[in-house]
Amino acid sequence: MIVESYPVTFSVDYPDRPLDRLSSALRIFWIIPIAIILALLDQGGAHLTHGGPDNRTGAEFAAAGGTVVLPVVLMLLFRQKYPRWWFDWNLELNRFSNRVFAYLSLMDDRYPSTDDHQSVHLSYPEVNGTELNRWMPLVKWFLAIPHYIVLVFLGIAAFFVVVWVWFAILFTGHYPRGAFEFVEGVLRWGNRVTGYAFTLVTDSYPPFSLAA
Repeated sequence: MIVESYPVTFSVDYPDRPLDRLSSALRIFWIIPIAIILALLDQGGAHLTHGGPDNRTGAEFAAAGGTVVLPVVLMLLFRQKYPRWWFDWNLELNRFSNRVFAYLSLMDDRYPSTDDHQSVHLSYPEVNGTELNRWMPLVKWFLAIPHYIVLVFLGIAAFFVVVWVWFAILFTGHYPRGAFEFVEGVLRWGNRVTGYAFTLVTDSYPPFSLAA
């Protein structure tokens, strides 16, 4: 099945090399420090400073996790504008989150960086708000309900695939490519839904597909 290019793109570089078996075996423990950092960033609000380091006026924004959602909804609704610093925060937070999940899924044996992209690539389309429908943010979360249901089952399947991959890496040192592409596809699907329903960077409805 050929899927048209979607504005939100996601991919992970396949590790075509032997993976570190020790770090893979102990991944559930080694991920704890970076998972704590992600959890602290991903709490119920995101503290952002307007205007960068030269302007210290802060504001506490309601969010879905650390992702800035409600302020973007209101800004698009009333001013049809998506502030660049909110866009950058959402993109970089989700890039970091995906690096952590890719590491947890054994897709890379390098410890997740807080800034370098490493093997995980997530891109959003450039938006300023004028090209987006100002009313759609009010209903996108609802329209995406079928995706939530599918993603629950895909997430369960991905969990068991990763468990199987854990054994495969311990015995062979390699991540089976078919399993890698499936887990990558599940993450890609989730990122498309996030881009549509929560970070609100596109009005294009996400495809029901794992493909790039």
